Amino acid sequence: MIKNIVFDFGGVLVDWNPHYLYDSYFNDEDKCNWFIENVCNNEWNAQMDKGKPFEVAVRERIAEFPEFEDAIKLYQSEWMKTMGEEIPGMYELIKSLKENGYPVIYGLTNWSSETFPAVQKKYPIFSLIDHIVCSGDEKLLKPDPAIYKVLLERYNLVAEESVFIDDRLENVNGAIALGMKGIRFVNAEQLQKDLKELLNQK
Repeated sequence: MIKNIVFDFGGVLVDWNPHYLYDSYFNDEDKCNWFIENVCNNEWNAQMDKGKPFEVAVRERIAEFPEFEDAIKLYQSEWMKTMGEEIPGMYELIKSLKENGYPVIYGLTNWSSETFPAVQKKYPIFSLIDHIVCSGDEKLLKPDPAIYKVLLERYNLVAEESVFIDDRLENVNGAIALGMKGIRFVNAEQLQKDLKELLNQK
């Protein structure tokens, strides 16, 4: 029986995309795509998600790509412009869960501890999340088993009584490997169906 529901944040609760910051900066689709894929890319962003200070990461990246110094600096100074809106339907879905048998909701996110506080403050959906494990605080990244264990041990959760929802399959599989249930997020409508089926199981 599922007693604990755990959500990823980026791509599940809120929309994040560096194109929101850089499309207008470059005003050139090919150049922007190359920059996001090769300079300020996901692998580099993961360093901050794992706890590396933005100031250090930016300085190192500029040393590697000096021709993009101004654009790289924007990743720190204008980072909030990479944020979009709340994912449609998710506030209502979580609110309904809290009102119908799941009053405590958990979060497990790969996110920099420097940027997450501002995001948490901006979006109302985070008022519905009661306990959060943030990779930037723990210096661990999903799908490392250690970060799931932090969540389970810190809040005394039983893996088999918990479900983890993430938009990235490797992160879902990381939770499943530890005995949790896992749902890959597509949209709120599909998640509602998946949760209904799972939560009705005895």
